[in-house]
Amino acid sequence: MKPIITFLLLIMTAILQAQTKIEGTLTNSKGKYLAGANVYLDGTYDGASTDAQGFFSFETLEKGNQILVITLLFHEDIRQDIVIEDYKLQALVMKESVNTLDAVVISAGTFQAGDNSKVTALKPLDIVTTAGSAGDIVAALQTLPGTQTVGESGRLFVRGGESDETQTFVDGLRVAQPYGASANNLPARGRFSPFLFSGMTFSTGGYSAEYGEALSSVLLLNTIEEPAQEQTDISLMTVGLGLGNTQKWEKSSLSFNLSYINLQPYQWLVPQKVSWNKPYQSLSGETVYRYKLNNNGMLKVYAAFDHANFDLNQEDVNESKPVRVDMKNDNFYFNTSYRGMFGTQWTIQSGIAYGYSHNNIGLNQNIVTNGEHSSHLKLKLRKSFSERVKLTFGVDYFITDFTEKYKEPAGFQFNSGYNNSIGAVYAETDIFLSRQLAFKAGLRSSYASVLQQGTVEPRAALAYKVSGKSQFSLAYGDFYQTPKQDYLKYYKNFEHEKTAHYIFNYLYNIDGKMLRAEAYYKKYDNLVKYNGITAAYDSQYSNSGRGYAQGIDLLWRDNNTIKNLEYWVSYSYIDSKRDYRNYEHSVTPSYIARHNFSIVTKYWINSLRSQVGITHSFNSGRPYDNPNETAFMNRQTKCYNNLSMSWAWLMSPQKIVYISVSNVTGSSNVFGYTYANNPGADGQYARQAITQQASRFFFVGFFWTISDDKAKNQLDNL
Repeated sequence: MKPIITFLLLIMTAILQAQTKIEGTLTNSKGKYLAGANVYLDGTYDGASTDAQGFFSFETLEKGNQILVITLLFHEDIRQDIVIEDYKLQALVMKESVNTLDAVVISAGTFQAGDNSKVTALKPLDIVTTAGSAGDIVAALQTLPGTQTVGESGRLFVRGGESDETQTFVDGLRVAQPYGASANNLPARGRFSPFLFSGMTFSTGGYSAEYGEALSSVLLLNTIEEPAQEQTDISLMTVGLGLGNTQKWEKSSLSFNLSYINLQPYQWLVPQKVSWNKPYQSLSGETVYRYKLNNNGMLKVYAAFDHANFDLNQEDVNESKPVRVDMKNDNFYFNTSYRGMFGTQWTIQSGIAYGYSHNNIGLNQNIVTNGEHSSHLKLKLRKSFSERVKLTFGVDYFITDFTEKYKEPAGFQFNSGYNNSIGAVYAETDIFLSRQLAFKAGLRSSYASVLQQGTVEPRAALAYKVSGKSQFSLAYGDFYQTPKQDYLKYYKNFEHEKTAHYIFNYLYNIDGKMLRAEAYYKKYDNLVKYNGITAAYDSQYSNSGRGYAQGIDLLWRDNNTIKNLEYWVSYSYIDSKRDYRNYEHSVTPSYIARHNFSIVTKYWINSLRSQVGITHSFNSGRPYDNPNETAFMNRQTKCYNNLSMSWAWLMSPQKIVYISVSNVTGSSNVFGYTYANNPGADGQYARQAITQQASRFFFVGFFWTISDDKAKNQLDNL
């Protein structure tokens, strides 16, 4: 018996002597001990946890090369190669993970909305539940700071820029014609229904190097990745009808909506300030098909069409009789995009888009016909080297073919147009130095064939989180754009127009409350100038224009303080001057109001199963030029006021009655004045006010959703 015991003791002694002790201490970058971290050898059961002093110790029988792994929640994993026989006590430092909800985000110049947004300023449902927006994406965005309410246009004017300085993208692909058909001084609507989109990024400046050809802003719309269920939506409205349907299969889904708008019955009931021969009518539709591939990739095919026509008589101070405007517009947009992953932490996004727009316009007896074909090809790659370093690079190719024909009954005719192709390459890196500090740097370069000129556009942004509630961001960038269609169709020897953006942002965000404050400065160079009353085929053009825009934007949003109430308040101050177009010298452009204020409220009344919305917008007067006075652009319109209200009543879980009234108080808003080209017999230039087409707009709709769960409704889409 004694020899056996002795033998066992010898074996145990040999085993103990063969074991190696692995020990060390663990701290964070600030020297604080980290407790509760898991420490082990990869592929073995040998390991331990760190104690309150960050110390760990365990023994192992493993030999040779091994991998020591340390993991801890909210921290980056450590994987360290070691040699067991040579191991000595180590003091290890663990970095905080940047992929956490409280990590810093670069927010300068950018509003985001969507389920995956860490900082949300305007949610997708806000786009259509805002009183006065009437379901128009652009109208809802005009309640955000940095935008201008230009009622006679209806388009996006951002931080001193004209509407063509903002580009729209669907799933990363450009939309050349984002607005519906309209006549002079009558507001246009955005072409896109909010129903098919799940997220939105609206940049008021300083946007990513991925995008170009926009001096002021980009609007990015992302279609829904995967619908929750099959459903049918039916809409009966005072202005028309709507029908939508979604079908789902194992790996794919298809959604579509159709809309028919006819304003004639409405205008029989509500008097208009416009003399319509045939009120606005349109038939439009959108569809998106999604297919999920086995490699976690997503293929999307999106298409939209719109046919619109109207006929009206417009008063013109330069004509003895009203000008008859008869317009027919056909628009088609298509894109297909793919997003997926391959290799080790590689992401690919590719796509192609095509747009077609055709207008047939009658101006009394004269006829203007124009058409535009536009295409966009895109390839983007993204590599994640770690949680902290990500590199994005890609190429874009844009093609535009525009032609226009003008013809008079007497035989005079004039043809104009242009062809342009733009090739662009870009690269951008995101570097997270810690959860508190992030940096983005990018470079974009493009070449426009119509100008025979290239660009180099550096961009950079920095964000620092000073606490769990607030952070600061800085952004800088150069942005170039080819001159707009109105000029290129007549003249080609231009240079790129240019802006440089400087942005400082402060963001406070906690428990359903958000304060956003931003100061900015924009410098404009190479703006287009021309002589004459309007840009024409015989005008003299140059790129000698200059300008600037500077200001402060404020946004406060709260959906937590009072139960069932959410609201936001926005204010913008802008100081901007330009010497461009046919301006005599540098002045504030006619579309800019120095002070812009909006308050939007939404309150749910549970006992009435109703949501009540109120929106009030106020803008100070806009400048205009009175040729009867010596000074140029020295007059201002009166202030703009618009109080709008809405009421949504949930009749049953899937039936809603929705009522809205814009400009409830009937404010007589004036957007500017048109003056005669020549003085009258009294030596004075006659004028005509540019006003709203009606004092108020009334909307009544019934919305019915049919779905499997018998609970889904369109309340989020009103």
